[in-house]
Amino acid sequence: MKTIGAERPETTEVAVILGVDTHLHFHVAVAVDHLGRRLGELSMMPTTVKGYERLLRWAEGFGSVRCAGVEGTTSYGAGLARHLRAKGIEVLEVERPKHRRRSSRSNVNKSDPSDAERAARAVLAGEASGVPKSADGRVEMIRALRAARRSAVKARTQAANQLQGLRVTAPEELLNRLRELSTKELVSVAARFRLGDGPSDVQAATRFALRSVARRHEALSAEIAELEAHLDRLVAQAAPELVSLAGIGTDNAATLLIVALKTTPRGWGARHPSPACAGSLPSKPPPARSSGTGLTAVATERPTVRCT
Repeated sequence: MKTIGAERPETTEVAVILGVDTHLHFHVAVAVDHLGRRLGELSMMPTTVKGYERLLRWAEGFGSVRCAGVEGTTSYGAGLARHLRAKGIEVLEVERPKHRRRSSRSNVNKSDPSDAERAARAVLAGEASGVPKSADGRVEMIRALRAARRSAVKARTQAANQLQGLRVTAPEELLNRLRELSTKELVSVAARFRLGDGPSDVQAATRFALRSVARRHEALSAEIAELEAHLDRLVAQAAPELVSLAGIGTDNAATLLIVALKTTPRGWGARHPSPACAGSLPSKPPPARSSGTGLTAVATERPTVRCT
């Protein structure tokens, strides 16, 4: 970790705005004041609690930290965003620049400080895309379980396709036995094949492979069923009106919740922003939504604006 300082402004009170360019193992931060003057740069900050605390101590050396613009608050920046919010600092999501090139390590080193400074100035100019969600409620639980379910469904589909391929190339005697079976029946029959000590010919090896893949399919089905039961419960608790609508099942409702609650639009600011964050949040909330949309949970999980 290294820091690059700057001459501190002569004003007695400085409102500090942080901009952070995030990575897997380290972050780069730049601090500017409420007038847009660059205060300093912190490079190679570890993505650990100690690293986050070091960042705050460094930033507080310039003045009172009011806001932070963080890239990737739902990925590499999630841990930092949680830490800053826990310290009472407002965090705003800043989109990564689309023109960024990652062709070499030298290009990354050159672009990180400028991207971090761009994030801070985006907050100062009111161009941050929104307030990231807390990532510690039911919607985050749904997101994690849904990701596990998605991968399990994909693996089960691969297992089913592999079973079909093994059946097609099976020796004639085995193929005739399995030819007319549906996928569900094929899984049930193959999972209960009785085998000897070890495969001694092609047919025995094929039966062994079929049983292995079929049992994998069954295990994945049980895993998916367990995940779906948890998702049904959590989605019903998070958005009961949404799942009560015709044609909206658990998966569709979970998708809507995750997408809608990734960030809170800037229009949902609960209070007028301070001069340090002027423009980052509007002073008036949007018109109330109709209760018939079923998205009541979106309104109930609005974050509290802490930029004072």
